[in-house]
Amino acid sequence: MVASSQSLASAAGVEVLRDGGTAADACVAMDAVLHVTEPTSTGLGGDMFALYYDARVARISALNGSGGAPHALTLERLLEDGFREIPPTHGLAVTVPGVCAGWFDLVARHGTMPMSHLLRAAIRLAEDGFPVGAVTAAMWERNVAQLRSLELTVNGRAPRRGETFRNAGLARVLRALAEGGPDAFYRGDVARAIVAAVQGAGGWMTLDDLAAHRSTWEEPIGTTYRGVGVWECPPNGQGLTALLALNILDGLAPGAPESAERWHGQIEALRLAFADARWYVADPRHTPVPVDALLSKRYAAGCRARIDSRRATADVVRGSPAVPAGTVYHCAVDERGDACSFVSSHFMGFGTGIVPAGAGFVLQNRGRAFVLDAAHPNAPAPGKRPYHTIIPAMLTRADGTLWGPMGVMGGYMQPQGHVQVVTSLVDDGADPQLALDRPRFCLEPEDARGLVQLERGVAADVVEGLRARGHAVVADVPSFGRALFGRGQIILRHATGELAGGSDHRGDGCAIGYS
Repeated sequence: MVASSQSLASAAGVEVLRDGGTAADACVAMDAVLHVTEPTSTGLGGDMFALYYDARVARISALNGSGGAPHALTLERLLEDGFREIPPTHGLAVTVPGVCAGWFDLVARHGTMPMSHLLRAAIRLAEDGFPVGAVTAAMWERNVAQLRSLELTVNGRAPRRGETFRNAGLARVLRALAEGGPDAFYRGDVARAIVAAVQGAGGWMTLDDLAAHRSTWEEPIGTTYRGVGVWECPPNGQGLTALLALNILDGLAPGAPESAERWHGQIEALRLAFADARWYVADPRHTPVPVDALLSKRYAAGCRARIDSRRATADVVRGSPAVPAGTVYHCAVDERGDACSFVSSHFMGFGTGIVPAGAGFVLQNRGRAFVLDAAHPNAPAPGKRPYHTIIPAMLTRADGTLWGPMGVMGGYMQPQGHVQVVTSLVDDGADPQLALDRPRFCLEPEDARGLVQLERGVAADVVEGLRARGHAVVADVPSFGRALFGRGQIILRHATGELAGGSDHRGDGCAIGYS
């Protein structure tokens, strides 16, 4: 079974599985198609993370496919040049793209198919065109002003719903990768186009920065929530946030589904979790992150004691999320019982909006997440990876066997979505589609009042119950504003072996399985 936010991507993934590919193969094929069909959220100019469950040894490994800052990017130089933050559309916001290397590294360890096969569907769709999905068209229209090139437009405008869109530049790059491997991206013509685009926008990236990039394989971090193992990638990713919040909630009564009691507890737990994550999540190669101490049940108990069931009291300033973003999440389970949980993104919509000439993709603005304060763990440094929002997740049963991959995309909504979906699955026994379909809340980015946005469909008694506890609530968020609440995918394996999948109705995708 596969699940993604675009039906064409899901179709490509399931075709790879039918051809004998692994979950890793299927996720790379889906990701490549998503670069074509949902460039509003992801592309070769961005980063990726993946969790892989190897059924032979019942072990999960984590792949960090995020890139670092250019080696010329130092805090001292930024401050000397008068910067107090890194502008989101400036060349300085571009960190080295990690997606391409991540594809090849994931397939080298867990795949069976050549990249030429895995990129075949994406190349065809880029060359021949594809009908733009409804949600994607709305996101394209909302973010088209970010673009500094006409390559991802139709004569300067966003493509409309159902309109066929072609991307010849991206097709050429994908063909080069299929034939030449990652060197075709990190060295040669593509690399030169990236550097020229970054430097033309005021950035300091060089060819050496691209050539030096490497993915890293790491041990996942995890906790248990009511006996279920929940696994995330370690920092510099923000998966720690979801685990911190679930640890806090593990000692609270869950409350009724979609009740003010449940949502109040989750909101307060997430605020406390963000307060830690927004400080501690950084590149551990540069700054030690006390993951074990933060994830201890004793620490969670201390945080839990700060929650008042009758009123909103947790800190909402230091721990507030920062900015909304665009991301794609997809997952697969293959016939071997392996599972892959995969996420990629170029951050804020179209990232910087900078398009390398003729390449058909935009460059990310992950450098925006650096904090220009020497005392902050997430201060910039040469080669350092920034705080990262994209987080795949994996669930296991008490005996360590696979329950399934899951994720909710969308910037700082991601850990919030993980918490809301996991609690629905575990506390309520909801099936994957129901867990994804339920209305959600989202903590409002960087608002001193601690605004909580509630999706259309939240019951009136929940809205009033949260207000009575002192939450600043914005209710009934409509239409495509729902992108704020993320878009997720889930595949779960029942104890009897069958798979059940779900794909978020907030996206254009689907889950597809076969036997």
